[in-house]
Amino acid sequence: MFTTSSIIDNLNHSEGLEYKKLCRSLKITKKSDKDKLDIALTALEKLEIINKNADNEYTCTKDSNHIVAKIRCSSKGYCFAVRGKNKEDIYIKENLLNFAWNGDKVLVRIIKEGYRRRSPEGIVDCILERSNQILLSKVEIINDDIYAIPIDDRILSKIKLPKEDKKYTYKPENKNIVKVEVDSFPIGQEEGLGHVIQELELNNNEELDTDFVLSKSNIINLKSNDDIESKKIEKRERIDLTDKNSYLFKSWNYDDSPLLPIFQIDQGKDKSTKLWIHTNSIAERLELNSKKSLDIFLRSFESFPLLTSWQNYLSESIRDTSEFKLGEKNEAISLCLHLNSDNEITEWSFHLTLVRCTFIVGSDHTDALLSRKSKNRITSRLLKPIKEHIEDLDKILEISTSFRQRHLLEGKVEIPAPLNKIESLNEFFIHSPADNSKGYFEPLNKEDCQTYISPLIHEANLIWFKHSNKYGLKSAGYFSRGVDYINANEIIKYSEFIDNNLELNEDGNLTFSQVLKLCGDENKKRILHKLLINEFMENEISLSSSDIDNDDSEKIFISPWTIPGYDFINLMNQYCILNILINSKKSKKYNTHAVNDSAENKSLNSFNSDIFNSSVSKNIDTLFNKFVIDKLTEHNSKVNQYKSNMISIKKVRKAEKLLGNIYSGYIISVQSYGFFVELSELNVEGLVHVSTLNNDWYEYRSRQNLLIGRKSKNSYKVGDKIEVKIIKVDILKYQIDLELN
Repeated sequence: MFTTSSIIDNLNHSEGLEYKKLCRSLKITKKSDKDKLDIALTALEKLEIINKNADNEYTCTKDSNHIVAKIRCSSKGYCFAVRGKNKEDIYIKENLLNFAWNGDKVLVRIIKEGYRRRSPEGIVDCILERSNQILLSKVEIINDDIYAIPIDDRILSKIKLPKEDKKYTYKPENKNIVKVEVDSFPIGQEEGLGHVIQELELNNNEELDTDFVLSKSNIINLKSNDDIESKKIEKRERIDLTDKNSYLFKSWNYDDSPLLPIFQIDQGKDKSTKLWIHTNSIAERLELNSKKSLDIFLRSFESFPLLTSWQNYLSESIRDTSEFKLGEKNEAISLCLHLNSDNEITEWSFHLTLVRCTFIVGSDHTDALLSRKSKNRITSRLLKPIKEHIEDLDKILEISTSFRQRHLLEGKVEIPAPLNKIESLNEFFIHSPADNSKGYFEPLNKEDCQTYISPLIHEANLIWFKHSNKYGLKSAGYFSRGVDYINANEIIKYSEFIDNNLELNEDGNLTFSQVLKLCGDENKKRILHKLLINEFMENEISLSSSDIDNDDSEKIFISPWTIPGYDFINLMNQYCILNILINSKKSKKYNTHAVNDSAENKSLNSFNSDIFNSSVSKNIDTLFNKFVIDKLTEHNSKVNQYKSNMISIKKVRKAEKLLGNIYSGYIISVQSYGFFVELSELNVEGLVHVSTLNNDWYEYRSRQNLLIGRKSKNSYKVGDKIEVKIIKVDILKYQIDLELN
C-alpha cells in the first residue's frame, strides 16, 4: 500500500512523473487505489507540496515552507516535531497535531519562530507515513460504544471498534491486551475505526511476552524475507585458499544466529603476517539492483534474537548456501591485511576467494588458550585435540589484542556489558561483533570468544570506509561521536560510586578510562558502568560523502561490510566491494598473483577516474540514498527498543514472583517524583515513588541531584545504599514499584 511519503519520495527522485508512470512506480493497479491516489494528489497540490506542470507531470514544489519531521509525544501531552541532527525541534500544540500520532512522519509548517530558549511552534499540515498500523490497546465501553484505548499514553486518540469486540473488554486480573488493526485513522470530525485481530492474556503467561514486546516496539512482521531466493553464483576466477586453515569464532548459542566471517593466518619468516578476513558472499547471491528486491528488504533490515531463536532478515535458502560449514568449500569476499612485526597494517587488498572452514572456535577454547600458564605446555583437555591449530589461534588473539590496545590509545573507551542473571536472555547479552551503534567498546573477554573478533572486524570496517572514500564512492555506516560531547555534570552525579583516592595526571586531568577504574566495590562498579553507558549517544546511521577528506576520517566513520548476514548496512557495503572486484573499469583477470587495481590500497593515490560505468553507478545509487538510510535508522531504532523492552519485561517477570521480599540496593537516579534503586542481588531496577515517603515532605534539588526532607533533613542521593521492599509490578509498563523498608 502506498503512503503520502512514498508519493513524495518518488517525485523527489525525478524531474517530473506522468500519472501513469507514478502509478507504475507505486505499483497501483486497482481502481480503488487509484481513487485514493487522486485524493492524495489533489490534497498535496492544494497544500502546495507538489504541483503539476504544463506536460501534466507531477513534481515536488521547490522552496516549499514545509519541513519533514517525526512526531515525538510525551506521556504528559507535550508534542514536538523532530527534524534531524543539529536542528531545533518544533513544538506542536495538541490541537495542531491534526491527529498525527507519536512516531508518525509528517510535514510541518512553522507558525511562530522560536526566541530565547523557546522552541519554534508549528502545525502539522500533512501526515506522510503512519508509524502504527497495529495498536496494543485495552478495550473499554464508553457510552455504550466499544473503544480501543492505546496502552501507549503518547498516542492521544482512541479507536472505535465493532460491537462484536465487546467480548475483549479489559479485565485487570487477566491483563488481556488486544492487538487492534487500524482500518481508518481519525480525521476531522470522524473517529478512527479498527478491529481486534488478537487477544493477549499476559497475566502469568510468559509465552506471550515476545509477541507483546514485538508489537509494543512496532515490529509486526516476523517472517524472514523468503520472497528473495538465492541465485547461483556466476563462475568467476577466485583465489583458491581451501588448502589453508580458516577459523570461525562463535559464542552465540542458537543454530540460526547470524552468519559470521572466518579468519586465516599466514605467518612469514620475517615476522610479517597476512591476516585474511573471509566474509560470507551474500551479495553475490542476491539481485540487489532492482526496486523489487529493495521493496522486499524494506520489511526487515536486521537480524535480532528472540527468546529461543533468531529472527533473520535473510531467507533460509540464502543463509544455507552462504554459511561457512565445517570442512566444506565455499565462496567468500575477502580482505587480506599485511601486518608488520608490531601488528601494524601496512597494506591491504580485497579478493574473491574460495575457502574452507577448518575449525569452530568456542568460548571454552579462548578461555583455555588465554588461561594457560605456558604456551609451550599443552595440558588442557580442550587444547590437546587441536594442537595443530594453536599457533594460528594464538596469533589471531595476539593481533586482536594489539588492535584493541591501539584503539584505546586513540581515545576509544571500553565499558563492560551489563550483568545478566536471567537464563532466557543469555543470547541477548552475548557480544555482537556486528553491533556498531554503540559509542564505546566492550572489553575483550576470554569467556566470550566473539569479543576477540570485534577489533579485527572494526579495523576491516574502517579500511573499507577509507578505501571507498578515496575513490569517491558512497558507503553506509555510522558516525562515531567519541566522548567529547559527554556532560561533565552527569559524570559528577555518579561520584558517590567512585573511590576518594583520586590521582590526577600530570596535566591535572582524569581520562574517561581512568574514571572507570576508580571504583573498588564490585557492585558499585557494575552500577557505575551501567550509568555511564546511558551517557553515550548511539552512533548515527548515515551515508559517507567524498568531501570527508582528512587524515583522521577513517576514525570518525565506520562502514561495516564483514557480517552481511546480520543487517542490510553490511550487505550494501559488501555489494559495493563486489562491484569493485567484478565491474570496475580497471578490472583485471584474477589469478593467485594478480588482483584488481581498484581493490588494493597501493593505487589509492594514483587512481582518479570513475571506476564504474553509468549502469553500475545507477544500481549502486538505488541502495545508497537518503530514503534507504532513513528506513534503516527507523528499523534500527525499533529493534533497539525491542531488545531493551524484552530485557525489561523479563526483569519485571522475575520481580513479580518476589512480591513482598526485601532487598538491599543502591540509588542510581533521583527525580522529582522519586528515585530508582538497583537491587544488586536480582540485578533489576525499581522506583520508590515520593508519595511513599510519608514521614516528611521531600523537596527535589536538581543541582545536588537529591531529595531532601524539609523537616527531618533526611536526604536520598545517587550512590546511597538502602533496603526496599517489592510492592507492585506492572507488566504493561515494564515497571517495578518499591518502598523503603
